[in-house]
Amino acid sequence: MAYADYRDVDQAQLERDIDAIKITIGSRTEEDFHHLLKLEAWGRGATIGGFAIIVAIIALDYSGVTLHPFVFWFFGVFAALLIGIGNVGRWANVTHPILHGAYDKVPNIPYRYTKKGYASGSRRWVDWLDWIKPDAWTYEHNIMHHYHLGELDDPDNVERNLTWLHDLKMPMFFKYATVYAFAAFWKIAYYAPNTLRILENKERLRNKQPVMLGFELTPFTKNGRELWSSYYLPYGLFQFVFLPLLFYPFGMEAVWNVLIILLLGEFFANLHSFLVIVPNHSAEDIYQFSTPHKNQGEYYLRQIMGSVNYNTGSDLIDFAHGFLNYQIEHHLFPDMPHSFYQKMQPIVKEICKKHNLEYRQDSVFKRIFMSIDLMVGKTKLLRIEGI
Repeated sequence: MAYADYRDVDQAQLERDIDAIKITIGSRTEEDFHHLLKLEAWGRGATIGGFAIIVAIIALDYSGVTLHPFVFWFFGVFAALLIGIGNVGRWANVTHPILHGAYDKVPNIPYRYTKKGYASGSRRWVDWLDWIKPDAWTYEHNIMHHYHLGELDDPDNVERNLTWLHDLKMPMFFKYATVYAFAAFWKIAYYAPNTLRILENKERLRNKQPVMLGFELTPFTKNGRELWSSYYLPYGLFQFVFLPLLFYPFGMEAVWNVLIILLLGEFFANLHSFLVIVPNHSAEDIYQFSTPHKNQGEYYLRQIMGSVNYNTGSDLIDFAHGFLNYQIEHHLFPDMPHSFYQKMQPIVKEICKKHNLEYRQDSVFKRIFMSIDLMVGKTKLLRIEGI
């Protein structure tokens, strides 16, 4: 099927059609907040379940009940998988919409579920302790990514970020291997230093100073110290030192076993988040833009042309995708509750059909391989000359 040329779309009419969705969907209600609480409970349940399994197998092993190593590590890996699911759930299903302000307009919303209150100050330890600092994530993601989607200023422009890998004189096999290895620890290797760099550049631009182009990973520079003191050490010491040491009364073998399980949980969280986040805007059928959008209609158009959805369905399916399977709807209205995206998806599809725009939706597994092809330089993003 031949879709409309970017420049032939009636952007003014598209803007009116998209804006009308807000009237159709209506206001945020307590029902939307209860939907969030359900997603939060599922994530916490996965985390608690994982730690409950750890306590059970460690206690059984300590009490003299001999668990076959295969049985012990079968349940240990399952615990790690649950902990990884809980980790991604806290980020994608809870933190992501709240830090967009999605629930700020819900009547009588508790302050801790508002953009200003969530993970703020000491609440970070309760709400979202991770490799990423909440205020850095908010600026990098909410502002720079959402309002510069597909542009060179988009910090999550995968093709641009991996130019160094494209240019390496090495067999393609090793480039693929590099990407697969990177997926195992990409939160600590990419999101932590990149969100800090983008936040720092905000201040540098304000003070008319040169921007940072690369990461400062050593603790011997200003930003390197900030990276270690505010990003790496809080989460790293809590998750991989404090929590394993809680099991010291069971012996050092228990401490090491718990550490291995938690490292496996981090491994699963990285793979899971990589799977559902990276393909949203990166494949050979996604557009890159060389200029900023000029009006709201063009902004809406670019969100559709620069995003892809995954398969959608029940809350359980959507939870597993971190609700990132509604990426088109999310980019049209970043500050809406997750529950709204389920309601508006059929409307957005009809609007795309009306304007002869492609509404991309595929399995997340198909999209991740398309994204990896882009990452290694086998494919390129689409371009429109002069735009």
